[in-house]
Amino acid sequence: MPIATPETYAAMLDRAKEGKFAYPAINITSSQTVTAAIQGFAEAGSDGIIQVSVGGAEYASGSTIKNRVTGSLALAAYAREVAKNYDVTIALHTDHCAKQNIDSWLRPLLELSAEEVKAGRLPFFQSHMWDGSAVPLAENLEIAKEMLALSVAANTILEVEIGVVGGEEDGVVGEINEKLYTTTEDALKTVEALGLGENGRYLTALTFGNVHGVYKPGHVKLRPEILGTIQEEVAAKVGHPHNRPFDLVMHGGSGSTAEEIALAVANGVIKMNVDTDTQYAFTRPVVEHMFRNYDGVLKIDGEVGNKKMYDPRSWGKAAEAGMAARVVEACERLGSVGTKMA
Repeated sequence: MPIATPETYAAMLDRAKEGKFAYPAINITSSQTVTAAIQGFAEAGSDGIIQVSVGGAEYASGSTIKNRVTGSLALAAYAREVAKNYDVTIALHTDHCAKQNIDSWLRPLLELSAEEVKAGRLPFFQSHMWDGSAVPLAENLEIAKEMLALSVAANTILEVEIGVVGGEEDGVVGEINEKLYTTTEDALKTVEALGLGENGRYLTALTFGNVHGVYKPGHVKLRPEILGTIQEEVAAKVGHPHNRPFDLVMHGGSGSTAEEIALAVANGVIKMNVDTDTQYAFTRPVVEHMFRNYDGVLKIDGEVGNKKMYDPRSWGKAAEAGMAARVVEACERLGSVGTKMA
């Protein structure tokens, strides 16, 4: 199917909220990881989201070039062509834009999409994330207001982060402390600044102990019940007709238990970022291929090796299959299996 239009992306999010499931949002860095992610969604019968970080965009532009706008557009263009051959709908998103990267990444992409929309065409991406977790909340929301206006002009959806995610993501480091837990007061300030859809649709990453990186279950102290409390208290305070006014996003989910994820989804999470696990799932089969076929991959003792073993396609297919399988698993855990739009 074609990449999601703004209308179909909105419908995807509405379906997830009404059906109480979430879409995995898979970080991609190359044509192979784009293909693997879409393959996984197709195998799960689930629509989905693929997203690019600033580091992933720079890598995709050429590791010696590091042009984040070029890389983002290149990955989006590749995805648009490849997705046509799969029977699921895929949305494109840019992930974790910190303050120092706005003018060199987020703003240019929004302005380019706005030009496309003015010309009667579709935006390059369906949503973008402004990550204000490293600045004070007042500044975070002030920038978010500006980005939301630009997002509306580009016919895209904005994602904001209210609170701090621990660990490190593309150079943004969050300490592991009490700031990892968003409060109802923080959420009310968000509504005051951005509204609840009347100024443009946005997704909200409310933090509840999330930490980026690799952790075993139990190491990270997640409190997904916070999400339900915030949703209900904000709805009551502003007189919202539903007790889940926010469209929520979960970051830093590595090491989360099935119960924690299920409770987060029940409390309004409709998008969950998956990066670390799919990186490993992509790389692990490559390692096995190299170890098992080292004498074919390497030209040892003057031999010529085995071209079939060192052909990038031989280990690339295994890598894509491994990552696709992890995407299917994410869809299963988030309840999106078999929910694709007709």
